[in-house]
Order: sequence, then structure tokens, then C-alpha cells
Amino acid sequence: MLKQAKWITSPRDVGTASCDFKTNVALTAEIKKATLTVTAVGNYAAYINGKRVGDAVLTPGFISYKNRVIYQTYDVTDMLSAENELTIGVGQGWAVGCIGYGRTNHFFSDKTYLIASLDIEYKNGKKKTVVTDKKWKVYTAEVTFSEIYHGETVDKTAPIELIGNAKEEEYKTKLVKQDGEWIREGERLRPVELIKTPNGETVIDFGQNMTGYVEVKIKGKRGDRIVINHAEVLDRDGNFYTANLRSARNEMTYVLSGGDDVFKPIYSFQGFRYIRLNEYPLENVDLTAFTAIAVYSDMKRTGDFKCGNEKINQLYHNIIWGQRSNFLDVPTDCPQRDERLGWTGDAQVFCRTASINYDTKRFYTKWLSDVALEQTADGAVYGIVPHCLGNGGKTRISAAWGDVACIMPWELYTAYGDKALLKKHFPMMKKWVNYLHGAGPEEYLWLGGFHYGDWLAMDAGEDSYVGATSNDLIASAFFAYSTSLVIKAGEALGEDVSEYRELYKNVRKAFRDYFMENGLPKAEFPLTEVTPNKHGVVDSVRRGITQTAIVLILHFGLYEAGEEAGLIAKLKELIHDFDGRMTTGFVGTPYILHVLSSFGETELAYSLLMQEKNPSWLYSVTHGATTMWEHWNSLKEDGSFWSTAMNSFNHYAYGAVYDWIFGVSLGIKPTEPGYKTVSIAPHPSKELGFAEASIETKYGKIRSYWYYKGDTVYYEFDVPTGVNATVTLPSGYTETISGGTFHFAE
Repeated sequence: MLKQAKWITSPRDVGTASCDFKTNVALTAEIKKATLTVTAVGNYAAYINGKRVGDAVLTPGFISYKNRVIYQTYDVTDMLSAENELTIGVGQGWAVGCIGYGRTNHFFSDKTYLIASLDIEYKNGKKKTVVTDKKWKVYTAEVTFSEIYHGETVDKTAPIELIGNAKEEEYKTKLVKQDGEWIREGERLRPVELIKTPNGETVIDFGQNMTGYVEVKIKGKRGDRIVINHAEVLDRDGNFYTANLRSARNEMTYVLSGGDDVFKPIYSFQGFRYIRLNEYPLENVDLTAFTAIAVYSDMKRTGDFKCGNEKINQLYHNIIWGQRSNFLDVPTDCPQRDERLGWTGDAQVFCRTASINYDTKRFYTKWLSDVALEQTADGAVYGIVPHCLGNGGKTRISAAWGDVACIMPWELYTAYGDKALLKKHFPMMKKWVNYLHGAGPEEYLWLGGFHYGDWLAMDAGEDSYVGATSNDLIASAFFAYSTSLVIKAGEALGEDVSEYRELYKNVRKAFRDYFMENGLPKAEFPLTEVTPNKHGVVDSVRRGITQTAIVLILHFGLYEAGEEAGLIAKLKELIHDFDGRMTTGFVGTPYILHVLSSFGETELAYSLLMQEKNPSWLYSVTHGATTMWEHWNSLKEDGSFWSTAMNSFNHYAYGAVYDWIFGVSLGIKPTEPGYKTVSIAPHPSKELGFAEASIETKYGKIRSYWYYKGDTVYYEFDVPTGVNATVTLPSGYTETISGGTFHFAE
């Protein structure tokens, strides 16, 4: 395979253009099997005799290139003939082009590299291997510009010229067989409308915010151009809006050959619903010539949901499309602006929902491998993986973000029951908790430092980046929670976790002593040194009595018996005081409905789910969203937008609410990792009318369905053979079922 191959690069700097590496391969006998193994520092596309190899795109993907590069293997037996031209194009991709929160060029490498091996086995038993080396030729290509953020230029008139022989040059990294999902093209969407905006722009609406690119089929004059920009939304006047993309140009330029052309990018992608035709060579726009193609990691769909409320159905639709859009090899924050990074906080809050909707095991396994590789020697975990924050990144170690090291492995174990995978991640989990043990000035609390806090909560003001909840409280609560997960994981693996039990006892006691009195959080705490960022000091309010503070105390079990009533009463009071709405951000929102329903307030949980005023899940739905938004109020009531500094209309984190719909409204929860045994304890609501959810597990499909006829609720449950499900109805009736469809009513 790649053992004999050499890393090669272009003998001349090609800048932002791609280049094609070529070699000729002649066969001397009838072949039995041929395998192409290839990867690149940059994005590659392989061709044999002009035909694309495989159906994956944007290979090898977004990885921690300095630690490892993932290679792919293709069966190309049926693609070879007697004489063959093997061409592998390489563009900048994530590795070389502009990437990172600081929009850094060449973060992983200052140039593209290629390594490949074509292994041929003849039917006569002989073998032949063709590998990358200095004999390969390097040519210019039709892709004269490509950047992840800025788009791509494909020039069908560009002269293809020999640059020279490839240069052998080592790229120091580890080569690893692909352990994640393939990135592939998915849904193909036709335009729904051709728009002439008030500014006179020609805009095409595809009706769905998404990640991918637009395919254009056209025949025109040689040298004529198509120039396309991408956007998620139109402004209040109906004009094309790109200010929220920041520096990302999101522009595709296509130069026509004069024949029948089909254009789409090879090395980049965009987040969009609308495209603007800045240049178009034909007098009339033929909408049938345009197709939006969704691109994401090709995970198996495992979950499904529908109900009798169309707004909740649209919310679910938005959650699914938000996941598709942001599961492009890494769990990104957003797909459109100059970011598109693997934010760890977003990933951990959505992990449970993601693993209900899709089989995420391989997807997360690949990404968690990079999390572990980039974990520092003292156990810290960056806010972004792959890490590309530049020099300031090392200071950005935040609670709830770094806790992905413990939360995600445990959620994956709960979802899939794979002990081997949990064991693989267990060292990372322990290292993170060991880091927390020394992260602050107090041994058993995490005080001070940089944190994202309750990111984008609205209890510190409508336009605040960080909510009012004390960062010290959040950080120390997650310290306790992650420690508890290490204990659970160790017990599942049969490991000795006695030191972590002692640590948890001390952390929990310290938390209660420092943050609580009389069964409630203290109103204020002593100020500690905080690390400012460009938005200012991010922990300026520092309150203890907030919705998020109480939710964390209850959800993480940091209360004593008898304190529940007072905490829930205070939470209800805070919701009531905010006109029956949440004020929570990224930290509190995933848990708030679970806390309410766990302590007998399911009706209030439903009222929050059904709320349409900002902040709420349905606010975006009533304002035309087709994916989840970054801010509760990314689009404000007056039609204006949140700050252009950070305003994505395709952010999946708040979609975590679906794990409450699935686990409480429909009532499906694994009681043994991997759904070997489950509980089904639905909580119906007339506001939904009916609801049905299912998940395909390794044992078969589990389904819960309830509906109303008058005041009677009817239930249907499907349980696979060999899976025991304990049914608990709202009346308290309970029964264990297995292997069939079961009906109940009350």
C-alpha cells in the first residue's frame, strides 16, 4: 500500500490554484484486483482515464493534519484498461488554505502534498505497484482558485501546462486508515423561486438552508462567465444578505468552454439557501439548469419523528437539516461564514440527539480521535478540534467545551453499548478530570480563567454574548459532572475508580459550600480573575440565581434530599418572571426541559417547547427558519439582524431539544447501554395531538406512538425480539414487554 510511496508536491508554488499529479499505467496481463490508496495534505480528487474514482467528495476530510492524515482505499478493478492515465488533483482544502477562527492561512501546511499507491494483482499471480514519486508529472488545472471559505474558480479555457516533475518531500505525520464516514453528496434540490430583489439582484431560492454547492448545466459562448454568491437569508427589504458571512466570500466563478458544461466545485463547499447571479451569460435564467446538492458525512439515518403540530414538525425538520449541514466530517458550528470549525461545546450538547437521528458512531469516533490527539500533556482540551485557533487558542480552555472529553464518550456508550470504544476514550476522560483538579486556585473548584459561560443566554441582556450565570458556578458544576462520568465509565469497564469517587465527594462538597446556602444558589460570589476576549470580560454579571444555575444543580445532582422543592419553585418563579420563557443559553438549554419533567413539571416543559415568543424554539420556526439558528433571535422582530460579528442561521446546538421530545414526550430511554433494555414512559400532550418516534438500534426498531380520541390516550409500542421494555403510563400502570407490537389506552 503506502509503505513504498513517497510524499510528493509541486515543484513550483501554485498559490491558491489546484494542480494535477499524473502518471501512466500500462497493464501486462488480465487483472484480478486493483486497489488505489490515496490521501493528501489538502483536498484531493482522483481520476482514472478521466473518470472520477469513488463517489466521496472533499477527501481526505478535516483532520488534525499535524498529528495524522487519514487515507482512503478504492477498488478500481473495473476502471482499468490496457493503457491508463491516473490523475490526482489536489487543492488547498482545510490543510493549506484559509482556516481557523483567526482566518489563518497555511495553519497545517504551507503547501499541498500527495501520497498514493495503485496496487494491481494479475490473474496469473503476479503483482504490480505504482506509487507516487518524483517520476510523476505535475500540471496546472482548470481549478485556478479554491478556498474553503471563499469558494472556487473553474476555468474551462485555462491552458493546461506542465509544471514539471513532482518533488519528493516528506510531510511529517502519521498515516491512518479512514476511521470515519465518507463525505458524499446527498439530497438534490431544485429551485423554488427566481427572485428580482429591490436592489435589482437576480437571486435563486432553493427553499432550504443547507451545506453543499450548486451544480450548473449550461451551454454558452467560450470565455463567458458565471459568478455566483451564496447567502442564508434575505434582509427585511428582500435583498441578498451576506454581512453575517464576515470575510468569507462564498463565491463560485465558472468560465465556459463553449460546449455543454456542467459546473460544480471540487475542493470547497458553502452554506446557503439563496444564490445571487452576479454574472450570467444568457439573457434568460433557466431554473432547471440549477441544482443545489447537499453534502455531509454519509451516516445511516436511524431516527424518525412526526406529530400533529406542524410547527413542531418543522422544528424537527430544522434539527435534521441542521445536523446534516454541520456533520461534514467534523461536528462544525456553522457551514457558511469564515469559521466552520469543530466546536467542542456545540458537539457535546447535541451528541445525544445526534445519535438518535443518525448512526454517529464512526463519525464521532473519528473526531474524538483528534480530540484525544490534541489533548495537552496536562489534560486540557481546546474549544475547537481540529485545533486551528492560532496563538490565542491555548488560553481558551473552557468548561462545558472541554468537558466533551467525558460527556461524549459516555453518551456514545449509552447509545451504542460499545465497551471497547469506551475503553479507548477512558484515558482521555481521566486526563480531563485530572486537569480540572488543578485548573483553578482552589483544589476542588474551578474558579477564574477563560470560559464561554452560558453562551448566548439572554438573561444578561438581549445582545450579550454570555449569560448572567456565574462562570465559576458553571465550571465547578461541570467539574463534578465530568468526575461522575469517569466513575460511571470506570465501573462499566471494571476499572478501579476509588480515587475519583473521593475526588467527586470533595468537589461536590466544595461546590455546595461555596455556591449554595439554604438549599439555593447564593445570589453572588467573590470575584475571581477572569480572562477577557475581544468581546470584553465575558463574566461580567456573575449571578448564582439564574435558570441555568438551578438547572445544572438539579441535573447534575448537586442538591441534597429535600432541596428539590425549593429549587424547582425558584426555577418556576424565574420562568414566570420572564413571561413564561427561558433565558438559558448553550449550557442550560439542553437540560431545562429534562429537569422540569424529572421533577413533575412536564406541563411547564411543554409550555416552553410550545412557546413562540423570543427566546424559544418556535420563534425561529414562525420566522421561516429551515435550520436551527445560532441565536434565539438571529432575526429580530423588527426584521433586523443580530450583530454581523456572529450570526449564523445554521447552528445545530439548540436542536438538542429533540432528545427531550424523544426521551420524555415519546418516553424512549435506554436503561442498558445500546438499547438492550429500555424504558418507555410517554408523556402525551393535546398540544401535539399525536406523536410518533422511532429509532433503529442494533437489535431492531423501537417505536413509541400515542394519540388522542377525545380524552382517551391510545398507545402503540414496537419492541424487537430480545429487547425488554418496561412500559410506564401516566397513570402509573407498568408492564414489561418484548418482541412485538403492543397496544394500551387510558
